[in-house]
Amino acid sequence: MKSLKKRIFDIIQIGHREDLPSVAFDIFIVLVILTNITVIFLETFDEMAPYADILNWLDTITISIFIVEYGLRIWTAEYLYPHLTRAQAKRRFLFSYDGIVDLLTILPFFFLSGFVVFRMLRVVRILRLFRINNTYDSFNVITSVLYEKKNQIASSIFILLVLMLASSLCMYSAEHDVQPEVFRNAFSGIWWSMSTLLTVGYGDIYPITELGRAMAIVISVLGVMVVAIPTGIISAGFVENYTEAANSSAPLDFQLKTIRVDIDSEWLNKTVNEVKELAGYQILLVKRNGVTFPPREEYHIRQDDELAVYRAGKNS
Repeated sequence: MKSLKKRIFDIIQIGHREDLPSVAFDIFIVLVILTNITVIFLETFDEMAPYADILNWLDTITISIFIVEYGLRIWTAEYLYPHLTRAQAKRRFLFSYDGIVDLLTILPFFFLSGFVVFRMLRVVRILRLFRINNTYDSFNVITSVLYEKKNQIASSIFILLVLMLASSLCMYSAEHDVQPEVFRNAFSGIWWSMSTLLTVGYGDIYPITELGRAMAIVISVLGVMVVAIPTGIISAGFVENYTEAANSSAPLDFQLKTIRVDIDSEWLNKTVNEVKELAGYQILLVKRNGVTFPPREEYHIRQDDELAVYRAGKNS
């Protein structure tokens, strides 16, 4: 039973190329999330009324999958937090970001139907699939910054799109009853959300209810913050590149180390993030069973792993 639980844990976590079942599960969950969000939007169209039974059926199936996944994550939480007891690990997951998001996306199906917009939070989980490239290219700083930060920039754009869809759905819920011709369905608010989030504010479509205006204030503030994210990412990238170039005079092969993890290693069973915090090493690559891949922060180090590690500074 223990080996089965561990295997289920490996599958439901973000997979690597060498673990095909885990990668397949990631793709499957992404498709289920997108299907569920699509159903939410289609249900707001009057033209989709003849297909209400099919949409309800899809909604029930996708939510059932979310419930099963949520239960499996609680069941296997002890492997996500190996330094905690089983009860502590389950409690830690329940109050973690992922645990709260999973719960909020399930609850509106049974009650709190007005908070169905919380299901949009599950889309944010797709962002965990993005990888960060920290390689420095001194030949062309501008190209290097854009290449290194492409995942963060893409993530910020993705957040903007998610916020735009969520704000459209929120405004539809608040304004449809009093402005049925203006906010006919969820997508009717796309134009309003675009002009608001990008701080243009044409004023041709606007909320008139107190709730709608309150949400518009919050959405406008979030729009200013989200639009500023890509600029901050690119600016920080230039600073990082110039700082690294100025402070690092040692050759690259001197700063990089290859370490093989044995049974007596203090890194055994620790996560990549724990190694970084405790020992100051950044693990760039992991070689396991002949396969080399970049690890995620919660990835656990196993015996016989070969690690390519890096410690910033001249005396690494």
